Amino acid sequence: MKFGSSIALFVFSAILCFAIDPALSPNFNFAMVGYTLMGACAVGLIAALAINAPRRTRRVTETWSVVDPATGERIVRNESRDSAL
Repeated sequence: MKFGSSIALFVFSAILCFAIDPALSPNFNFAMVGYTLMGACAVGLIAALAINAPRRTRRVTETWSVVDPATGERIVRNESRDSAL
């Protein structure tokens, strides 16, 4: 469940819980369904936050130094990249 769907379902369940008159349907408990859906939305929202949280990254820098046999010139190459842990 993503952020938007969690929030939309939370709003719908709050309407079920707080805005619908219990006398509308005496055999069906709208408040219990609303509270259950709000709990499920809270779990979905926490899961979405945990999954989409920024990860730590590290920068790896490698340096090579080589001497060209033909000219005797020293060649240095630096390479940097980011990698996630």
